[in-house]
Amino acid sequence: MIVELGHYALVLTFALALVQSVVPVWGALRGDDRLMAIAPPVSILMFLLVLVSFVALTIAYVTSDFSVVNVWENSYSAKPLLYKITGVWGNHEGSVLLWVLILVFFGGLVGYFGRNIPAPLRATTLSVQAWITAGFTLFMLATSNPFARIANPPVEGNGLNPILQDIGLAVHPPLLYVGYVGFSITFSFAVAALILGRLDAAWARWVRPWTLLAWVFLTLGIAMGSYWAYYELGWGGWWFWDPVENASFMPWLAGTALLHSAIVMEKRDALKVWTVLLAIFTFSLSLLGTFLVRSGVLTSVHAFATDPARGVFILVLLCLFIGGSLSLYAWRAPVLKQGGLFAPISREGALVFNNLFLTAAATAVFVGTLYPLALDIVTGDKISVGAPFFNLTFAPLMVPLLLAVPFGPVLAWKRGDLLAACQRLYAAFGIAILAVLFTLWLWGVENVLAPLGAGLAVWIMAGSVSEIVTRVKLFEIGPSRALSRLWGLPGSAWGTAVAHFGVGITVLGIVTASAFQEERIQTMHPGESVELHHFEVTFDGSAPRTGPNYTEDVGHFTVRSGGVEVAAMDPSKRIYTARKMPTTESAILTSGLSQLYLSLGEVHQDGSMDVRVYYKPLVTLIWGGCLIMAFGGMLSIADRRLRVGAPKPAARRKMPSAPAPAE
Repeated sequence: MIVELGHYALVLTFALALVQSVVPVWGALRGDDRLMAIAPPVSILMFLLVLVSFVALTIAYVTSDFSVVNVWENSYSAKPLLYKITGVWGNHEGSVLLWVLILVFFGGLVGYFGRNIPAPLRATTLSVQAWITAGFTLFMLATSNPFARIANPPVEGNGLNPILQDIGLAVHPPLLYVGYVGFSITFSFAVAALILGRLDAAWARWVRPWTLLAWVFLTLGIAMGSYWAYYELGWGGWWFWDPVENASFMPWLAGTALLHSAIVMEKRDALKVWTVLLAIFTFSLSLLGTFLVRSGVLTSVHAFATDPARGVFILVLLCLFIGGSLSLYAWRAPVLKQGGLFAPISREGALVFNNLFLTAAATAVFVGTLYPLALDIVTGDKISVGAPFFNLTFAPLMVPLLLAVPFGPVLAWKRGDLLAACQRLYAAFGIAILAVLFTLWLWGVENVLAPLGAGLAVWIMAGSVSEIVTRVKLFEIGPSRALSRLWGLPGSAWGTAVAHFGVGITVLGIVTASAFQEERIQTMHPGESVELHHFEVTFDGSAPRTGPNYTEDVGHFTVRSGGVEVAAMDPSKRIYTARKMPTTESAILTSGLSQLYLSLGEVHQDGSMDVRVYYKPLVTLIWGGCLIMAFGGMLSIADRRLRVGAPKPAARRKMPSAPAPAE
């Protein structure tokens, strides 16, 4: 009965989405307040209905109801409770349901908290959101029904994919989906603005909090996914340029550009057309990622579905939403006013520079990801585009962008002084030079680019600190008054500085972990040792072990430093009972900000094991920097100014209030 209730809730959601996709936008175009008023309560009701559906599927998993096809295919009665719950979204059907739940959640948030948004814009935005909801709910009901029944239920299920039975899965997909799907509301705002012909600084201020929220969660989702793959897959890398990894990275790059572009639009009423286009492109890349994961065109640990019918359905949705929005953009963009002018050397100019390189980087990733697929379709040739291509195209685009990061916040709006900006950053530059020299002294000159990369990272971090020091005028008004100004800084100022500092932290982790990593790969017999950095790793032997739904061969290792035992590490090779699939469970010892990493290869009959031992200096900074970036985004969201409308120029305040004319 609960399963049927969940299915019925989805059907009702689809019906309500069809109503909301038409009635509120019709009311907005006609100026009918009663029709527009339908949008908020219906958006909240749709969220509650999909939540009921999601809870129903979760109950089916927890109770091991194998009469449901989805549960039978992806669960197992002996599976731990945590993984029964995470198994709800560890498959295609359940993950689509989570996708739709987050989609209607964002619509419900706008419906409930968007009271300060003009009624026509809110109603039209929720209508556009309903178009997306209707499309994906129909996709679920037609091709991916999570509540399909089995006539003769089996006694036991097949179990969840073993590599997904990890705590990281409980965190990674929901975070990633909030980011992915969160950009849908930005897309809906953009399409609504094009429909209504209203695009101004106030629009940018209404859009920015939602964009920030999606960006924060996408940042956390990518970081969590990277760390999950790092410790779960046993290959010791933190990024593989996997096509599905790239599918989440592309909207992150476009979303970062959108955030900076929206600032220019809000502050200077400029870059309107470009900002709307970025909003469309960012969610379009999210849809593209959804297509890649579920179409079967890619084989990846991240991919869920291989059914061509599903891929065709999503491709049709992709064409409708992207093609329709771009057609609307092509029709309306020429009549939109361009807004204020600014000099190339200005804060606006720095943000445009930022946009240029971020979009170029996103394009490079897009080409590298999709070119092999396009070539396969057109010619039948199969090629692989891997790390060498991305390192040669993406990295050179990032260097000038990162060099310019500290300049943007210290330049004035409209017309800046580059020499004055350099003077404000001279201390940051000096600290970066010291970082280069220190890195050369510590690790030598074997890799000359690595010290420069470390200097670049420190340049970004020191520049973000210089930004705060400049804002509070520490050396001009004294510490006591500067401290008072420090507490009075708006959340967006803190958010910018903290997020940029996080970028520097991540860059430093990437440089050191990539350039100065040490590695040993060898077959070890019991009693043998291997030395790496200041550690001595001794293989003590192996032993079998049985878990709740798996068996494994565990390798026991003793780690010593300076002759003193510091840790015991137990990596393993595991086989899950239900699917008979092997996995590698790595062992990680964190020492300060660095890590010692062990993973097992083949287990031999004579008791020996193939072992990979890595020492990764400062590797934890990669994910720590991402957390700091996300924290900076949350500080910006907390800025009260983002929760009120943009102030109007003084000349306009004298005019009687009236609906804004179409631009």
